[in-house]
Amino acid sequence: MVKKAIFENLVFDENEHPVAVLYVGDEPCYVVDDAGFLRHIPSEQVDRQVFQAMEEQVKGHEEIITDQTAKMLGQDDLFTRAIIQNQLNNISQQFEALLDTGIPLEGRSYLGMMGFKVTINLHGEVLEVHQPGSIQDSDE
Repeated sequence: MVKKAIFENLVFDENEHPVAVLYVGDEPCYVVDDAGFLRHIPSEQVDRQVFQAMEEQVKGHEEIITDQTAKMLGQDDLFTRAIIQNQLNNISQQFEALLDTGIPLEGRSYLGMMGFKVTINLHGEVLEVHQPGSIQDSDE
């Protein structure tokens, strides 16, 4: 059972309004205002779509991400690179852990300040995941 809305405070509706998070029982939901009718969308439904979009951006770029992460950490050695590469290869497991713990408030605040934003429609379908500085394909 999902315990946290991973992208709380980072999800917006089609009109650029922030989407609140409320709990229905133990289940976190993103709440979209549909002309006064509050639609409660299970957060897991939205969070999985966002994560899938992020995972697709990582695929094929693992080496670049490993290189840059190791350099950013100032630990560009064989063991650090192996750990980072292993984490990227097991990214799905990382997401499952996030469903239980969520991203800490400080991490979400930092993502928001950097311009990370998720746009959903009234049905909880992810329309856009805006990630400034993300890796783009060479043909885009």
